[in-house]
Amino acid sequence: MQPQIVLLKEGTDTSQGKPQLVSNINACQSIVDAVRTTLGPRGMDKLIVDSQGKATISNDGATIMKLLDIIHPAAKTLVDIAKSQDAEVGDGTTSVVLLAGEFLKQVKPFVEEGVHPRVIIKAIRKALQLCMEKINDMAVQIVEQSKEEQRALLEKCAATAMSSKLIHQQKDFFSKIVVDAVLSLDELLPLNMIGIKKVTGGSLEESQLVSGVAFKKTFSYAGFEMAPKGYDNCKIALLNIELELKAERDNAEIRVDNVKEYQKVVDVEWQILYNKLAKIHESGANVVLSKLPIGDVATQYFADRDIFCAGRVPEEDLKRTMKACGGAVMTTANDINASVLGLCEHFEERQVGGERFNLFQGCPNAKTSTLILRGGAEQFLEETERSLHDAIMIVRRTIKHDSVVAGGGAIEMELSKLLRDYSRTIAGKEQLLIAAIAKGLEIIPRQLCDNAGFDATNILNKLRQKHAQGGQWYGVDITKEDISDNYEQCVWEPSIIKINALTAAAEAACMVLSVDETIKSPKAGEAPMAGGGMGMGRGMGRPM
Repeated sequence: MQPQIVLLKEGTDTSQGKPQLVSNINACQSIVDAVRTTLGPRGMDKLIVDSQGKATISNDGATIMKLLDIIHPAAKTLVDIAKSQDAEVGDGTTSVVLLAGEFLKQVKPFVEEGVHPRVIIKAIRKALQLCMEKINDMAVQIVEQSKEEQRALLEKCAATAMSSKLIHQQKDFFSKIVVDAVLSLDELLPLNMIGIKKVTGGSLEESQLVSGVAFKKTFSYAGFEMAPKGYDNCKIALLNIELELKAERDNAEIRVDNVKEYQKVVDVEWQILYNKLAKIHESGANVVLSKLPIGDVATQYFADRDIFCAGRVPEEDLKRTMKACGGAVMTTANDINASVLGLCEHFEERQVGGERFNLFQGCPNAKTSTLILRGGAEQFLEETERSLHDAIMIVRRTIKHDSVVAGGGAIEMELSKLLRDYSRTIAGKEQLLIAAIAKGLEIIPRQLCDNAGFDATNILNKLRQKHAQGGQWYGVDITKEDISDNYEQCVWEPSIIKINALTAAAEAACMVLSVDETIKSPKAGEAPMAGGGMGMGRGMGRPM
């Protein structure tokens, strides 16, 4: 009679061994099922309502994964790779999840039959290495071309990124805007220098790109109507100063015994404010932007002297204005002089939809631009913004790593063929495993067909045949319900997407496979699970 050894505290849920691995793989499958229909130009969108009741409609894999509050620990790895793909390349988030899930699905039978996970992981690593070499061989380098050719190429990449999104009807219109926006940046291509502002109402075609900074008119006080609405060659003072009379701090105590002294205190307050305003006026600025509020007195004072002012400007807009127009953000009014003012050729306030926007154009070191998006519903605008973010990221990547491969499942089919051929040259378990991974790669073209309602088996057979004959750029053609040379069709993607997606997917698959035990500690304050750990037992007074 051995006493039972209790090692972990009561209610800890442990599961280990093969069943654990299989259940982890199944959990990853169900995540893949959540996003698999969003892949490609004919992909469906998901409507996700969160706990606050806010509805989000999205086609972007990473967005969906973030909003699905996933608690299964193994399945979380898939969420993380989607996030990493989003941060690193910006597009291909759905593909990465699909690939990882499919690799796991293909090796599941081997796990069930008792092949050691390490053997499988080794095979996945080997396959990944072969794929990387092949992609780098196949990728078409974009030689330094003339500006026009480079533009055309970037527009094609942007259009490919948008073809699977809600706005694919307008992709020609938007790809021009996106390319303009990215080309206006400097060498480092910082993302936060492209502002995106959304204004509901109007049609998508009314969206515009402002080369410079634009932001929504801020809250305004009395006197702002008199302020002029446009300037040429203006000087901009950027402040972080509150220009209004403040209520006294609670802990300040002044004892006065007659009205005169009280009046002095009040006068001093006003005097301080007027001194600040006079200093700003003397500096020669004719546009004053402040992060903190600018009160009525100040607004009126500026208006009388033909100065435009806006308070409570969001910090990112202030920073972008500073980058574009030069100058510095001042925190005191004492040392404002001409040297810390920003300059810009043209400032105006313009009506866009129901909002008034302040536009700064012709900034001297303008390496910034603002997209003003128009469109119907709010969710639609948010989705448009996400789609444009993907496209912007793609264009950036293409400029940085100037090599592209054909999209539409072409590259996956080619890699699949390569692995299949390789698997025939080796003996042992690895042969079967690499063949399984080769099959897993076909998920991308297959899912593209499924989402468009084509006969996937038929099209995949055609593709396999074409690739076997050496047509390495053949992929699914959605418009003709057939296969075509996607390189000719200009369905292009930067090769870095594919490299990143495959690496992340393979790593996630390896990670899930290398886990053989899950230990879940009970949350503090939870009663240990009654009834063999299945569901909550009947607590005191819980109805049946």
